[in-house]
This record gives sequence, structure tokens and C-alpha cells, in this order.
Amino acid sequence: MKVLIHQTQTTAADCVAGLFADRLTQTPDTVLGLATGGTMEAVYERLIARHQDGTVSFNQAQSFNLDEYVGLTPDHPCSYWHYMREKLFNHVDLDPDRTFLPHGDAPDSEAEAARYEAAIVDAGDIGLQLLGLGANGHIGFNEPTSSLASHTRIKTLTRSTRQANARYFDAFADVPRLAITMGIGTIMRADEIVLLAFGAGKADVVAQMIEGPVSAACPASILQMHRKVTVVLDEAAASGLALRAYYEEVHPEVRDPAI
Repeated sequence: MKVLIHQTQTTAADCVAGLFADRLTQTPDTVLGLATGGTMEAVYERLIARHQDGTVSFNQAQSFNLDEYVGLTPDHPCSYWHYMREKLFNHVDLDPDRTFLPHGDAPDSEAEAARYEAAIVDAGDIGLQLLGLGANGHIGFNEPTSSLASHTRIKTLTRSTRQANARYFDAFADVPRLAITMGIGTIMRADEIVLLAFGAGKADVVAQMIEGPVSAACPASILQMHRKVTVVLDEAAASGLALRAYYEEVHPEVRDPAI
């Protein structure tokens, strides 16, 4: 696991956007695994800017998102379909026919989850997966106690996750209780994973993920077992790491790009 600790959220987001831009340049037909949420907006803003200045193209890539709420239609303003169109898809040259999210309004959610998993497999699995980190350690919507070998399926969201996402809805009661999410096993099949976390509120769970035991109690801890993971943090999110000085010693170029 590579741990990159940046002084600011701005430089951390720059770093993640740069990793995705490099992948698209080196492997234009890569399969992107995409995430949603406030943390990702800065990454997508930077990728849009790179596309607009001609340094990044998505025209050979395809994408699969991590998750979607059960019960929301693709045009619902709180759906992740809507988020992705607003925050990325409408602004870059990614073919709409090659962008995939689960259908939250499918008549049979379990069948939709199985269909989505099969589509990821048929695409050759994810090439580069972007992840955020839930305050309780979830990745995607894989809440604590999720099977570390799970595939795409229906998950019941914890109250804390629903409370964290309630700011996007009119009321807490409107936040769906269920979601279709890529499983942890699905995520772990990705060739490469990049996780971005900001803020002191994530410091404890970041430390559990990187330095704690691998446990379903902190689903993100399974990333310790992946062959190629980059964790990008700002100083606040890194503040709980016991081995922080070591990570900074290993990657001094994060602090001083001239190195």
C-alpha cells in the first residue's frame, strides 16, 4: 500500500486526478471504476479541466460506478446517475453507451445486482478503481461486517451512512435504506485502486484501514491485501497514523516535488 500525505486537500485532489490522467494516457481503453460524493467533486473538476485543455481524453474508456440507491430512477436528482452526468459525464468525451451504473429502479434489485456484476466481468474487470472512505470504514456501500469476498449485491445502509448522506436529500427519511453496490471481492479484482480521504473526521478510520487488522469490522482494511493500492490523504486525514513519519520518508517527493 502506497500512502501519499499531502499538505492540502487541493494538492491531494491534484494527485488523484493526475493518476487517472496518466492511466488514460497510457491505457486509453481502460475500464474506470468511479465513485461519487463530495470528496470526488474536486477530482472530477480537475479531470474536466484536463479534458478541456486537450491533455486527457476518455473516448476509448468505459466506466462502472460503485453503487446506486435502490428505488431511485436515473433522473432522480439524488441518484448517482444524475450526479455522474452533472459532475463528469456531460463535460468529457466518454461515450454515454460505455458508462454504466446499477439501475436503482429495476423491478428486481437482486437480478439487477447479478446483471451488473456479470457486466463488470464481461468488461474484463476494473482497470483503475477510485474509492472514497466512509466514516465507518465502508468502501462502496459495503458496510461493516460485509463479506470480504462479496460480489455486487444489495446492502442495507447503516444509520450513520444515511445521516452522512442526508445533506443531499430534503429530509433524513428520504434517504434510501438499501443500495446496490459492487462487492468487496469485485473491488479487489481491480488492477489498481486509488483511495482519497480528506479531513480530521476520517483520521481514525484511515488509521484503522492502513495500520489496523484486516477485518470486516473495517471493510476498507482489506485494501492491505491488494497488490497495487495508492491512498491519498491530506494532513488532517493522516493525523492518526502511527507510522506517518515513515510514509513521508518513503515518499518525500509529495512534500518537495523537486526531489
